Formats: sequence, structure tokens, C-alpha cells
Amino acid sequence: MTQEEFPYAATPHLLTHVSTDQDLATQSKLSWKDRVFRLGDVQAENGWRGVLAGLATVGLITIVGLWIEPVIRAPNLAIIYMLAVVFSALRWGRWAVAIAAITSALLFDYFFVLPQRTFVISDVWYLITFIGLLMLGLITSTLLVVAREEAQASRRSEAHLRVLFALTQSLAAESKLDQVIEVFERHVLEAFRRPIVLLLPDAGGLFVRFGNAKPALDEREGAAAAYVFENDQEAGHGTDKFSDLTIRYLPLKAWRGVVGVAGIQVESWKKRHSSGQMQLLRSFISQVALAITRADLVKKAQQAELLQEADKLQKALLNSVSHNLRTPLASVIGALNSVLEDGALLDAPTQQSLLKTAQEEATRLNRLFQNLLDMTRLEGAAIQVKAELCDVHDVVGAALHQLGEATRSHPVSVAIAPNLPLVPMDHGLIVQVLVNVLDNALKYSSEGAPVEIEARLDAGQLEIRVLDRGRGIAEHELERVFEKFFRGALPGAPRGTGLGLSICRGFVEAHHGRIFAARREQGGTEVAFFLPMEANP
Repeated sequence: MTQEEFPYAATPHLLTHVSTDQDLATQSKLSWKDRVFRLGDVQAENGWRGVLAGLATVGLITIVGLWIEPVIRAPNLAIIYMLAVVFSALRWGRWAVAIAAITSALLFDYFFVLPQRTFVISDVWYLITFIGLLMLGLITSTLLVVAREEAQASRRSEAHLRVLFALTQSLAAESKLDQVIEVFERHVLEAFRRPIVLLLPDAGGLFVRFGNAKPALDEREGAAAAYVFENDQEAGHGTDKFSDLTIRYLPLKAWRGVVGVAGIQVESWKKRHSSGQMQLLRSFISQVALAITRADLVKKAQQAELLQEADKLQKALLNSVSHNLRTPLASVIGALNSVLEDGALLDAPTQQSLLKTAQEEATRLNRLFQNLLDMTRLEGAAIQVKAELCDVHDVVGAALHQLGEATRSHPVSVAIAPNLPLVPMDHGLIVQVLVNVLDNALKYSSEGAPVEIEARLDAGQLEIRVLDRGRGIAEHELERVFEKFFRGALPGAPRGTGLGLSICRGFVEAHHGRIFAARREQGGTEVAFFLPMEANP
């Protein structure tokens, strides 16, 4: 696929989508849609062959009539000639029928009306038969041809409706612009058996993207397309604007105005049915214009929803972070001020307690900033898993070390399956997962409640579980605890940012693993995550 820019200074910027000849090759087997414009081509394809076939039929009737003349009367032969005319009307076109009717009357007069071998008619009844044969043949054939053409028009109209319904149904199922264009091009190829050119507004200039498709826009064709876009008028072949072109350009018009331009090669269309083709093409274009408008509205609605969600998340983050920053900062500042201002009046254990409080709150702040940084990396898709073989004992030990003093008020038991092999993982990310899960277990458990860490192999995966005896999670909240900024509704529960478990899910899924939370039967919560034993690229 190549791109080529045409610098039209005074034209709108258009982006062109062109279906390729390769697409045409895929349509080598004609579907019922391909017959839409073949219904009326029989006459045009027959042409003089139809006339010759009609004459041959009449000639054959004459030969048979001469052979059976001794045993059949001339008026009966007239009926046979009339049947030949009717047959021509059913099988061939209007001209073939007219010539067959006239020829039948002349041959009947020449070979079977007395005096024979002359066009002179001696008997007035034969004259009446001759005129009747001629008139009846012409009238009957005309009525049959009209009925045939009306039947063809009816079938053609039905086929048009079926094609249009199929297009409308396919377009209704698509909401993205690329999919709409793909569906439209496919249906045009099936119905018209020729490529379509779609030009849509774009801010970057007039870009033509094509493979082996013809036509590809040259400068004059681009100017014709721009004229159509600006003036909402057709241009190109068959119009009074740019009539030297072989392509007809039509505006894609929807309720909000012209949304693009379509171009199709019409020079080789059969003149007899070009109006029907153009009518169907305009219906196609009307439908795709509506679909393009709908796709654009869907895209804008999605963008507006994303902006609204981003604004909502920004406010939630600001509110959460401001509260969670103020509390530990106030504790740190208060403890340090007490030591600095009243240090001479405080004994050593009190000073030590205040400094310890400042250290714990500073550690809490550091963890908050780490979560914010991790969430930023996740949102920006900047997480890169650097997998290396790690010992699960080291990972658990590093997580407990980071939590430090927070684990002293809870007995933490670690049960790691013996002979557990080294596991491919990003050491830092999985340590952070354990820190966040353990921090939640410690925060939401009463003082002295045990916390358990288990690790084992399960179906070729590393399974790590953290179990507590805290307040637990409501059943209807289990699926939401991993959402950004979600905090449970338990009364009196410690406040948090609602980022910790969301970050855990992001880090685990970056390892192609999974994580879930569950309620424990005896009370408390179980959080488990699984990591594959084989590193993923």
C-alpha cells in the first residue's frame, strides 16, 4: 500500500479508500447479486443474433410447411407461423419479433397463398388472413415483449431491493469507519463488479491509498472529486462537469451535509440499464453516507465518554491523594515538631516513639507515591516485564522487609511448598504485588489477627495466596475490588486510594497471569494470584 499526496490549495483535504483488483478477483464466482444487471442484457447480447434466430425459426417453419402442404390447409399453416412469432417474442427482443412477424406474413403469402410463388393475393379471404396474421403477430409479440420487459423490471427491482437490504443490514452491524468502508466496498464489488473509490475528509491533505486498483486519482480526477465535495453535485462521466472522465463522482450526503465523495467507473455500463444502475448506486451511497455519519458520531461519543471518565478519575485521584497525603504528612510534621520544640522535656522512650511514628508515616507516604507512579506506568502502557528466574522465598522475604513495622502487630506465617523451582518473573513487580496485598490484609485485620502466605505449584502455575481474618469483602464487591479507586463500603474501615489491588491486577496480567479475591468461610479474605511457569515474550 502506497500513499501519494496531491497539493490542492483550494480544495478540502480528503482521504481516499480504493478497493483493489485483488478484491475483484475474489468475486470470480458470481452470486445472485451479480445477476442484478444481467437481467436485461439478454436482448443487447443477442442483437442481430436474435433477429437471425427469429428468421431461422420462420424459415424452418416454411420448410416444414412446404413438406406438409399436401396434407394441411393454408389457414392452418398461418397458425403455425403465428406460433413461431410468439416463440420469438418469448425468446428474443422486440426487433427480432417485428421482423419475424413481417417475414412470416410475406413467406406465407409467397409460398402458400394462391397464386403461389407471387405476392399477388387473388382471394379476399387470403388477404384478410394475411393482414390478420401480420397484425396479430405484431400485436401479440408487442404485448409479450412488454410483459417480458415488465417481468424483467420487476425481477430487477426485487434484486435491487435484496441487494440494498443486504447492504443496509451489513452496515447496521458496524460502528467503526474502517469496517463500514470494508463492507461497502465488498457489496459494491458484488453488485456492480467494479471497484469503488471513497474520498473522506481528512486534515492532513489529499492522500490516495491504493494497491492495483484502477482508477487511481490523477490531478484532474482529484479536482473533480473536490468539486463534488464543495458543491454537492455529481461530476465526471455522463455529467456536464468533467465529462471527459470515465468515472462518475457522487456526493456522500447525509443529514448533516456532504461527508465524502464516491467514484465509480460507469463508461462501460449498458446504456439500456444505466439509469437502473445509477439509481441503485445512489441508494448504496445514501446508505453508506448515513453509516459513515453514524460511525463518526459513535467515535465522538466514545471520545466524550473517555474524556468524562478521565475527568472523573482525575477528580477521584485528587480527592483521594489529597486526603492520604495530608494525614501522614500531618503525623510526620507533628512528631518532628514535638521532638524539635519539646525535645528537652521528653524522655528518650517518648522521643523514640515520636521518631518511629514519623518513620512509619513517611514509609506510608513512600508507598503511596510508589502506587501513584505504578498506576501512571500502567495507564501509559509503560510496564515492561523483565522476567528472570527468581526464588519465591526471596520474593516473600523482600515484601515482608518492605512492610517492616506494619507486620509486628500481626503474626505472619509463611508456607512455601518444598522443592519449589525457580519461577520466571519480574522480581520488583511481584514484590510490589505482595506488598500491596499484604498491606491490605494488615490494614483491614484487627490487631493480633494472623495473616498467612502460601505458595505452591498448581497445574503448571505458581500459586501464591494471602489469607487474613479481617472484616472480609462483601460478596457483591468481590469483582470490583480490582477496579481503580474502588474502596469497600465497610463502616469504620481505613481510608485508602483504591489503587493497590488495581495495580496488583495490572502487574499480574502483565505476566500473563490472573488474580482474584474470595471470602473465607470462617471470616476474612483470600487473595490469590497465579503466574505461568514458562516466561512469556
